Amino acid sequence: MIKEVVISAKTVDAAVEQGAAQLGTDLSKVKYEVIEQSRKGLLGIGASDAKVRVYTEPTPADRARDFVENILADMGMTAEVSIVEETDDGAVITVSGGGLGSLIGHHGEVLDSLQYLASLSANRVHDGFYRVTLDVGGYREKRADTLKKLAQRMAEKVLKYKKSFALEPMNPYERRIIHSEIQKIEGVSTYSIGQDADRRIVVCLEGKEKNRTERGNKAGV
Repeated sequence: MIKEVVISAKTVDAAVEQGAAQLGTDLSKVKYEVIEQSRKGLLGIGASDAKVRVYTEPTPADRARDFVENILADMGMTAEVSIVEETDDGAVITVSGGGLGSLIGHHGEVLDSLQYLASLSANRVHDGFYRVTLDVGGYREKRADTLKKLAQRMAEKVLKYKKSFALEPMNPYERRIIHSEIQKIEGVSTYSIGQDADRRIVVCLEGKEKNRTERGNKAGV
């Protein structure tokens, strides 16, 4: 939503500066509309301050955050939703609080769906693609650590038994983590099989990829 204040000050510039401060926004990010110009009057008689409407329009990150906040409100959940990183290309939004497990779901399935919907909201009036990363209670980092350890264990099995092993289906984000971690281990490689929700990674001996066009270090997913 648009945030705004109406400020009266000696000059328009002073009003805009005060408005930005009240909105907690950098001066360069606010817009303004002059309602009344200041008047000097005659010998101080009839002088009046400038009146200015100072406002900010929501960024794509703001829209994504507002969407998540509305979802939480509809679910009757209390949590803090924060934009922890914001650039011209994307944003990282975190949700913190207690009892948020239902927002994550099995292996982050609910979280991924919520992130997708937040991305749609962010891109509703945005040129190009604005990437939104949504995290709940630090789940993404914990899950990434778990996947890296899984990749290491599977690489050890492949090297020990000299055979390939398929992992359970994962989303593109999780598959990228596995691919990236396997690339660091000499003697093993990856490729992906399956379609859509059933797409999964196969960890194999280097040079034994089923289809080189599907190799993780080329396709990335």
